Amino acid sequence: MSAWSKPAWPIRAAVHAFVYILAATMLVPFAWMCSTSLKTDAEAIDVQQLALLPAGSVSDWKWGNYVEAWRLAELGDVYLNSLIVAVVVTVLSVLHNALAGFAFAKLRMTAKRSVFIAMLLTMMLPYQVYFLFAYILCGWLGYVDHLHALIVPFLASAFGIFYMRQSIITVSDGLLDAGRVDGLTNFELFWHVVLPSIKPAVGALAIFTFMASWNNFFWPLIVIDSQENFTLPLSVAALSSGLYVQSWPVQMAAATLITLPTIVVFIIFQRIFVQGLALTGMKG
Repeated sequence: MSAWSKPAWPIRAAVHAFVYILAATMLVPFAWMCSTSLKTDAEAIDVQQLALLPAGSVSDWKWGNYVEAWRLAELGDVYLNSLIVAVVVTVLSVLHNALAGFAFAKLRMTAKRSVFIAMLLTMMLPYQVYFLFAYILCGWLGYVDHLHALIVPFLASAFGIFYMRQSIITVSDGLLDAGRVDGLTNFELFWHVVLPSIKPAVGALAIFTFMASWNNFFWPLIVIDSQENFTLPLSVAALSSGLYVQSWPVQMAAATLITLPTIVVFIIFQRIFVQGLALTGMKG
């Protein structure tokens, strides 16, 4: 048997079984959260009789916990705030990161390598240091306690630029030279040649960005004060702190409602996400 031949089927079966079991254990917290959201208060705090499923039939489960969480936390308006912020940040951030990545990968610039290294060094800054300057900037611009403060600081990122640069660098220079011969400008090359060639990477970055924006808690906690500008993480945190209700199942229902959109997005775009991770080149 050669060094590159496939392992015997028992080994493959054992590896697959191990992976599936490991994946199942990672689903336990999510399953427990969903289960708790359908229990009564007494069942949720009963540590003597822990059960994954609520007592009784499906019709007896406390589906009203979701209605209660939606009503008490005013999740309709909060969902809209989170959706606006996440969509705008995703679209503009991916576009800006891709444009910058194209410049670093394919265009000639003075001190391009030094600027690129300096940008990568910013990834080593602690999260809190970055937001200190971001808060000062938002204060100067008058964005504090406004949805603009949740969008502007995330219109580009060092990781996004690096990720796009590593993807775009794999695009053939011959395609770009042919486009230049046909009279295309750099932006037209980017839009008509580069972007179609890196669709999986763009999709993967879009998923990363959307999930990060949707689940962002630390920055909105600092910069948002008014309840009408709350995003979902802030609203759920307020709910869990007892601001609206102290019912543990209702809190879990709210947490489930905030988690579901990211799961749906990943399920819909999982093929693009996996392709983006697999096809992104790491050439220097």
